[in-house]
Amino acid sequence: MDNKSSYLIADTTKEERIALIKSWIPDDEAMEGDDVPDLWDMYADYINGTKEIAECNAAFSASYIAE
Repeated sequence: MDNKSSYLIADTTKEERIALIKSWIPDDEAMEGDDVPDLWDMYADYINGTKEIAECNAAFSASYIAE
């Protein structure tokens, strides 16, 4: 997704959405653990084109606060 200004589903392909999420995964293995959410699960709806990033973030934030 070089030089794209929009990450909206309408402006991206599934491959571009996968590449975006992949770019967010830390290279540091020490970052993995129970406290770090699985980004693939968290953004599966975005990758599949059913929810925007903001909707995924809001759903995660709501569940995190409730716990």
